[in-house]
Amino acid sequence: MAHKPVPRILITNDDGIHAEGLKVLEQIANELSDEVWVVAPEYDQSGTSHSVSLQEPLRLYSWADRRHSVRGTPSDCVLLAVEHLMKERRPNLILSGVNRGHNLSDAVAYSGTVGAAMTGLLLNVPAIALSQAFRMPERVRWDTAARLAPPLIRALLERGWPNDVCLNINFPDVDADDVAGVALTRPARGALAGVEVEARTDTREQPYFWIRFRRNPEPIDAADGDVAAVREGRISISPLRFERDAAPDCRELAIGLDDCLKGA
Repeated sequence: MAHKPVPRILITNDDGIHAEGLKVLEQIANELSDEVWVVAPEYDQSGTSHSVSLQEPLRLYSWADRRHSVRGTPSDCVLLAVEHLMKERRPNLILSGVNRGHNLSDAVAYSGTVGAAMTGLLLNVPAIALSQAFRMPERVRWDTAARLAPPLIRALLERGWPNDVCLNINFPDVDADDVAGVALTRPARGALAGVEVEARTDTREQPYFWIRFRRNPEPIDAADGDVAAVREGRISISPLRFERDAAPDCRELAIGLDDCLKGA
């Protein structure tokens, strides 16, 4: 039996405690560690990004010693796990996913799967988000992520990555044997063309709304982008960090701003 490189792993997701992708992730984590903790949202929390519940209490439901669900967001789950459930011995690695559907391009900003990994980064715990792309909802190739994630994560752990970075991994919609390789990528903007707000009225004549994104029909052609890599059948690995310093590109913005305060 191969050596398991990680003493303690925390897994979570944004699709909920009963999601198929979480079962796949648990399988992946068990190949990497003898101690796997599951702390996942009670319900689907897709699109919650890095949000945390500050205005209402969190409810924790324990299914086993190391298996819990939280009535909250993926970031809530990570915070509660690291700072409460596992406080005496923190996890050595956080895995988030396996998301049902890719988290590429503009979707990275909204993803609860990525948000959970970024929250782990804030807590100084190495973290990886994993997603499985699909074209047909009735045929999600879970086996691609299940087979290829363990050796890929082992290799990444051996190489290491900066402490201020988490990794966003997307598996293409091809069988594991047909994956063309691995690409280091960046989230290439352009997948979303806008937002649609649909107004409805409930049975008490009160308004409510559904929000959905409009997809951009034009292909994203950035050669180093995550979308191109997955489209070509490669596994995309995008290193992400919180710092998004644009100051060097905006030096002229601050010139003379002191003057606008005079006489205010």
